[in-house]
Amino acid sequence: MRKPRYLTLTLPALLVCMLTAVPASAQWQWLDANGKKVFSDLAPPPDVPEKNILKQPGVSAARKASSADAAKPGTTPATSAEATPKAPDPAAARKQAELEAKKKQAEDAEKAKEKADAQRVAAAKADNCQRAQTALAALNTGPPMRTMNAQGERIFMDENARQSEKQRLQSAVQQNCTR
Repeated sequence: MRKPRYLTLTLPALLVCMLTAVPASAQWQWLDANGKKVFSDLAPPPDVPEKNILKQPGVSAARKASSADAAKPGTTPATSAEATPKAPDPAAARKQAELEAKKKQAEDAEKAKEKADAQRVAAAKADNCQRAQTALAALNTGPPMRTMNAQGERIFMDENARQSEKQRLQSAVQQNCTR
C-alpha cells in the first residue's frame, strides 16, 4: 500500500514548523492587588510594587534573589556581595593583566619621552651657552665689531652698543651655563 503524496510532503514541513516555532510564553509575572498571579508579555502597570514582580524578561532568578537580599533591611549591597563568594574569572584576570601591562607600557613611553625632551633641552642650553661664551669672548677682545641695522646696512658698534650687547650675552651665559 502506498502512502498519499500530501502526507510525505506535509508531515515533514509540519514537524519543522512545530519544532522551530517559538512557544508563546509570558515573559512577565507579578502579583496583582488581590494577590493573584498575572502572566503577560507586557510590563506590569506602574502601580505594582517592585517586590510583587516575580519574573521579568532578561532577569534571572539568581539576580532577582540577590537584588531582593540587597533590598532587605539590615543588609547592604557590600555584605550581600561578600556573602556569595565569586570564583576568579581567568578571562577577566587575563584582561586585567593586559590592561596593567598596557598602562605600564604607556607610562614607560611617557617617561622616555620626558627624558628625551629633557636631553633635547639640555643640549640646546649647552649649545646656547657655548655660543654666548664665544660671542662674549669676541666682544671682550677689543677689535671693532660690526652689526646690521634695520635697513640691512653694516655699521660699527659704538661703546654704548657694545655695553648693551655685553649685558645681553652675560645674561644668556647665566641662564644657559648654570649647571
